[in-house]
Amino acid sequence: MDKKQRIFFRVSAAINLLFIGVIAWGMFKMNFVKEQVLLTEVQTNLVELEGLIAHQINNDWSNPNLVTTELGDVLDGILLGITIGEQLGTLSNADKKTLLSLYSKFNYYPNDELYRFVDVTDEDKRNFEKLREMLREVGLGLGITISGNMDYFIKQAQELDRKIQSSLNQ
Repeated sequence: MDKKQRIFFRVSAAINLLFIGVIAWGMFKMNFVKEQVLLTEVQTNLVELEGLIAHQINNDWSNPNLVTTELGDVLDGILLGITIGEQLGTLSNADKKTLLSLYSKFNYYPNDELYRFVDVTDEDKRNFEKLREMLREVGLGLGITISGNMDYFIKQAQELDRKIQSSLNQ
């Protein structure tokens, strides 16, 4: 190769490496966005849900709609996480299946709709108390250190899904 060809080859290789780096960086950022949405909109809301259930238990269920409203936030967060993960192409089929299953299980509990609070029965309160226990058992609750790791959170979600299913089968 003559000198021109070597220079052209080196410049071409450098540009290709730069493109690969930009693409890798973009994929990393997209995955980061998906994880942050799921961790903040689902994991954090589940921790808050557990805390609100505990608060209501300690206050003789004086305002049960705090719990149903927070459950609505959890449901919205799950759908948001699925939508963003799908749009970015970063949500695996297994994770989507887990989140959709959890979403359907949470819909068995009373949750508020826009401008309408549901009536919470004594049975609903007992079911929320069981849900609180399940959340704590999988490591989602106030005073429990939560992980910022997406894989760990998905394992918690899978375990919670199994526990809720088991509770519904009883």
